[in-house]
Amino acid sequence: MSKQRCDHCHLEYETSMLLPDTSFNPPKFFCCKGCQGVFHLLSDEGLDTFYTKMGETTLTPPKVTLDDVNRFDLDGFVSKYVKKSKEGFSEIALIIEGIHCSACVWLNEKVLSRQEGIVEVSISYSNHKAKIVWDESLIKLSAIIETIRSIGYNAYPYDPKSGEERATAQRREYYSKLLVGIFATMNVMWIAIAQYAGYFTGMQSNIKNILNFAEFVLATPTLFYTGSVYFKGAYYGIKHRYITMDFLVATGATLTYVFSLYAMFSHNAEVYFDSVTMIVTFVFAGKYLEVLTKKKAVDTLDAFGSSMPTEVTLIKGDEKILTSVESVELGEIIEVRAGDKVAIDGVITEGEGSFDLSRLNGESIPVLAQKGDKILSGSICLDSVIHYQATHTFSSSMFSKLVCLLEDAMNKKPKIEKLANQISGYFSRTILLLAFSTLLFWFYQSGSFEKGLIIAISVIVIACPCALSLATPVATIVGIGLAAKKGILFKEAGFLESMAKCNTLVLDKTGTITKGKPEVVMYEYAYTFDRSLLYALVNSSNHPISQGVARFLNEDETTLHVKSLEQIKTVEAKGVRAVAEGHELLGGNAKMMEEAGIEVFLPHGFESLSHYFFAIDGKLMAIFGLKDALKEGAKESIGALKSLGLEIVMLSGDHAKVTQEIAEEVGIETYKAGLFPHEKAAYIEVLRQKGQKVVMAGDGINDALALSQSEIAIAMGNGADVAVDISDIVLTNDSMQSLYEAFVIARASLRVVKENLSFSLLYNIVTIPLAMSGHVIPLFAALSMSLSSLVVVGNSMRIKNVLKRS
Repeated sequence: MSKQRCDHCHLEYETSMLLPDTSFNPPKFFCCKGCQGVFHLLSDEGLDTFYTKMGETTLTPPKVTLDDVNRFDLDGFVSKYVKKSKEGFSEIALIIEGIHCSACVWLNEKVLSRQEGIVEVSISYSNHKAKIVWDESLIKLSAIIETIRSIGYNAYPYDPKSGEERATAQRREYYSKLLVGIFATMNVMWIAIAQYAGYFTGMQSNIKNILNFAEFVLATPTLFYTGSVYFKGAYYGIKHRYITMDFLVATGATLTYVFSLYAMFSHNAEVYFDSVTMIVTFVFAGKYLEVLTKKKAVDTLDAFGSSMPTEVTLIKGDEKILTSVESVELGEIIEVRAGDKVAIDGVITEGEGSFDLSRLNGESIPVLAQKGDKILSGSICLDSVIHYQATHTFSSSMFSKLVCLLEDAMNKKPKIEKLANQISGYFSRTILLLAFSTLLFWFYQSGSFEKGLIIAISVIVIACPCALSLATPVATIVGIGLAAKKGILFKEAGFLESMAKCNTLVLDKTGTITKGKPEVVMYEYAYTFDRSLLYALVNSSNHPISQGVARFLNEDETTLHVKSLEQIKTVEAKGVRAVAEGHELLGGNAKMMEEAGIEVFLPHGFESLSHYFFAIDGKLMAIFGLKDALKEGAKESIGALKSLGLEIVMLSGDHAKVTQEIAEEVGIETYKAGLFPHEKAAYIEVLRQKGQKVVMAGDGINDALALSQSEIAIAMGNGADVAVDISDIVLTNDSMQSLYEAFVIARASLRVVKENLSFSLLYNIVTIPLAMSGHVIPLFAALSMSLSSLVVVGNSMRIKNVLKRS
């Protein structure tokens, strides 16, 4: 019979089953009334370009939803999920169920934005999360849900706790299934040993029957409870016209189980329930590993932007007005005080101050911004009050752009399949074809269906992908376990393989190669003075430079007394002044000294350092040069990484001189300085376009975008939460040596996986023809299969010694 696609969902059905709609010219055909209704709705609304955007993507036909949408308007529901803005609008986060592609996002946004009373709609394709803002007086939430359902989708409130509960429930379910499988396998193998011994020495039939029944009791829950995941995977594989490893595992285990049932009741052959439990349990151990190490589901975009202010202070004449960031227009004057985060890009019109740009460029040393200088959203004002003119809207400002770019980068992140899965599809089809051909051949030759079935099962059992399936998970279990002992956490087993294939390592400077805290490396005392006065002054400031000097004094001085300071005053973007014991103290940068009429000098070697000057009663007493020191062993670790054949690149937001010195100190030839996060991400994208596979290591929120652009993202353990969340690997001990060890373990694991795959394929090449020729009975096929698994496991254990050899 001919088949035809539904004009809405694009799923194929027999033509006779489709509903023709002659109101269109040419006529349209639909699989159900739901698809027909949605098609009419989109046509009437002028949104039929949705189907052009959708391309060849298929959709799930709209379901009839029987629950009462009025529950979305109940006070209890509203108080739990709906927020109220200062403008009086209602806001909710929903998960849109049924989104398949970007066209689905476009359709939902278009339809909802046309509804009267809906103020704002934004939907993330990466996690199907929708932010909807509406006027409660014009439209109810229930009507919004009904609108979403009317176009074939469904919606429910976003709740991070429920997502975590679902993930926890899945882990518990897999743990229970694994326990059943392990218990059954351990016990059935003891019985199997007795069976195998009895096969050679003889065994009374009644004892043999009891042992067979005991194996049956143990194998049944293993196959149908522990192995249920294979049946489910096989079903969906067939549904999408693809024979997966799950299908072969399910087929081999089921046929072996069915034949063993026949053998148990007919007493004409040996049972192989032990093979059933081994096939199911061994492969399920790999499945369980994937669940345990699966990347934690976090809303990275929420974490990235959650600390941004939602309101700013506008200056209009003599009046100050608190307003939402979204309502700020170009040219309006905004006030920022010490400790405030800048929400919108602009140019300073009044005042000057130090700004912490660590959220943007990762550098801990503040930057002085004066009248006429640009300031960017995401930076923090440290020590002053300034006024600046908005040059962008909130949505077009730097930090908002980073959020959007991060979302795009997450959507484009590649998914690398395991090497075993690349082979298994072809392998599975081939084995099934060979087994079926063997059945037909021996049935034709001998006239006995039972003989043909026994030999066919021998082919499936001896070629059962136990060794092939174990090739990857056992090696990765060992690799991940060894890495964890070294403080290296791989969030998914597949990241071992992905990292091993990478040939370029991109490193952030501050917090990755260096410690992230400026330290005093040079100093000169012009005169003898009481160090306790300086210590009291630097301790009165939270500025990173002052704190660096304070740490130095703590380590260098043995007798520091706490001095009482008076008239402490922080001078904007310059330093601190105070009075102690009748002396005027001054500490800060060169500009502060010059304005106080104090002549400063810069000794040789201080040019590329950050500076702190200290004066008493108008006389310069000391100068300190600070530098962000290298992490312990950084130079040696980078040398070791180079020996692995990696191309190493350093990207930094710091100025060129400092970046160059750090690069030369650790032996990195390729480096870029003065980069913002989107420029780091663009650099990585260029590398990938050249065909390089990139690992990126960073520690700050500023690195999140670049991390998301790389094949493998590595977060240092003391880094920002967002960097840790978005990463694929976390180095808990924050060590460069761990970075080297991660590469060594990943490459060794992939090498062992390839060795295991090569062995299992060679094993199949040799044993399958023997089984097809009838020279291997299912008993020896099962033994052979078990031995091949032991070889794979034994080879995988060698990974434990890889760091001893490196």
